[in-house]
Amino acid sequence: MRLVVISGGLREPSSTRLLADRLAAAVRAELGQVDIEVVELRHLARAITDAMLTGFASAELEAVFDAVAASDGAIAVTPTFNATFSGLFKSFFDVLPEQTLDGTPVLIAATGGTERHSLVLDHALRPMFCYLHALVSPTGVYAATSDFGAQGLSERITKAARDFARLLELRGPRRSDTASVEINEMQRLLAGA
Repeated sequence: MRLVVISGGLREPSSTRLLADRLAAAVRAELGQVDIEVVELRHLARAITDAMLTGFASAELEAVFDAVAASDGAIAVTPTFNATFSGLFKSFFDVLPEQTLDGTPVLIAATGGTERHSLVLDHALRPMFCYLHALVSPTGVYAATSDFGAQGLSERITKAARDFARLLELRGPRRSDTASVEINEMQRLLAGA
């Protein structure tokens, strides 16, 4: 199984990346052997902006798009700004080719300075990923600054990882040859098979 972790953290070190890493480790603990690729959007900021302005993605950004398209699931983590996802995080999904996330399980998570922004999961992230036709895992994780090192965050991460792993297992591996399968089925129908 292949997963991609998309981290929208803007600083190094980043609490957003820390949460992303903890979620990835918890999912790996649930699933066992899984290949995980981490994408730091911070390093792609210029490429994302160029793609928005020109309509063309650089080779580096295309490679990330291919990794997302080939993954069996995604973990998407953003910092919270003004009660919503960051502009860089949103811009990445704006330039991601349509239908890339169709039917892909996604575990959503966010970080922020205060607990007051925890609704970002259900008021911003969940609707965006539903619009992109992703299968949004039922349990997301919001971590305020005070949650790191405090009791409770580990349990929430474990629950979210368990729910996400269950969704991945129900969905099964992504078929990379969907187009050829559709063509083969169409050929059989036309041949009267």
